[in-house]
Amino acid sequence: MIPEPESISDLLDRLSAIVPDYPAEGISFKDLTPVFADPAGLRRIVDEVIAPFAGQFDVIAGLEARGFVMAAAAAYATGTGMITIRKAGKLPRPVHRDEYTLEYGTGTLELHRDDVAPGTRVLILDDVLATGGTVGSAARLLEKVGAKVVGVGVVLELAGLGGREKLAGLKVHSLQLV
Repeated sequence: MIPEPESISDLLDRLSAIVPDYPAEGISFKDLTPVFADPAGLRRIVDEVIAPFAGQFDVIAGLEARGFVMAAAAAYATGTGMITIRKAGKLPRPVHRDEYTLEYGTGTLELHRDDVAPGTRVLILDDVLATGGTVGSAARLLEKVGAKVVGVGVVLELAGLGGREKLAGLKVHSLQLV
């Protein structure tokens, strides 16, 4: 009898490291860096997170910092380009800026003004969807330059924080609800 292939949820549970009381007391942080370090694990999460968007995007936007890992791997795998959406003060050329609310405070993201041509179809990738602040900010930045956000792919979606609801109108694909 052929064994059933490992589910993506089981793979993530097996490879992720759980860090108690991080970033604050009472929170268990699911660290994906061991998944990224595992060749089969990285390939599997990249393939599965982009699958629903196949053929629908021209470029992939990675959000700082773990979104960069996924976006670079996905861009390479699909033969598309990759852009970075960064925290404030990290990009050297003129930028568009967007401030947003996080589950633990506020933040600012930036995008080079000339990184994306108007009409470009963009897939946003990140590791975690929590309150939707970071992804929503990235979508606003992309729309500001005239890009079309075709969807959002994340590895983990934190239940009960309302992130998906704040992204109404965007197709969101997550690999695991935690």
